[in-house]
Amino acid sequence: MGNASSMLTQYDIEDVQDHCDHLFSQQEIVSLYQRFCQLDRNSKGFISADEFLSVPEFAMNPLSQRLIKMVDGLNFKDFVAFLSTFSAKVSMAQKIELIFKVYDSDCNGKVTFDNVMDVLRDLTGSFISDKQREEVLSQVLHEAGYTRDSLLLLNDFIKIMDNPGLKMEVEVPID
Repeated sequence: MGNASSMLTQYDIEDVQDHCDHLFSQQEIVSLYQRFCQLDRNSKGFISADEFLSVPEFAMNPLSQRLIKMVDGLNFKDFVAFLSTFSAKVSMAQKIELIFKVYDSDCNGKVTFDNVMDVLRDLTGSFISDKQREEVLSQVLHEAGYTRDSLLLLNDFIKIMDNPGLKMEVEVPID
């Protein structure tokens, strides 16, 4: 395929930087482009679900099947925008928005008690029972002023998740 970075022009790099609010340096964008080209095995200009699943860390993630819906078919620009969500420089609200999309499996802009339970099942497996998950989730919702019948919109979700003690830091290796 040759040198992947040679395909990016200075204009392309600056365009991608604008698209992701300058969360990555020009060198980081070149490195991400090289990784993108490695994943885009057929040089189609986008990454398929199968290509994403070839990354062991992604495939092992208990939420990989939910994330696949969000990343299948991303072009390079959108690939970088998706990864920028994991940057330490991005706001907590932006991170929570991504998490909201993971929970909103039917993409209707609302998260139900059952949506959250499904994700909790994916995350915890058989380590805790459904009864324990329900108790914890009911308590969290109650403390935030919601019930198990509440339909959570993004702003509600931010209200629940935007807790000063909550850390959502994921490091995305650039090189």
